[in-house]
Amino acid sequence: MNFSHMRIARPVSDLEKSSEIYCAGLGLQQIAEFSDHDGFSGVMLRLPSQGWHLEFTVCQHHPIIPRPTEDDLLVLYVPDHVEWVTTCARMVAAGFYPSGCIQPLLGCKGCNLCRSRWLSGCFAE
Repeated sequence: MNFSHMRIARPVSDLEKSSEIYCAGLGLQQIAEFSDHDGFSGVMLRLPSQGWHLEFTVCQHHPIIPRPTEDDLLVLYVPDHVEWVTTCARMVAAGFYPSGCIQPLLGCKGCNLCRSRWLSGCFAE
């Protein structure tokens, strides 16, 4: 089976802030947004060179408090070491901070960052 596109959707508590730090930290660009579709608003972000995008949503009528586990990560592999170090530094400058990781491989070879305990990402070499 072939997929032409992949979308990763996550509820967030602050749509504007989430969009801002992912764009600043990863260089993502906003490709679309929607407002109050039956109470849901959202933004879609992507890297132009990639076949996937992230969608962050909030719901006005039924507030959802994001509750991922400590192993609920967005893992992005950056093969070039210099680019990996630069990406990790850019994420920290954008507002993410280092956090622990329960997966030993990612903890040893990755840069585990999160904005809050509800939103985290792991950038592995």
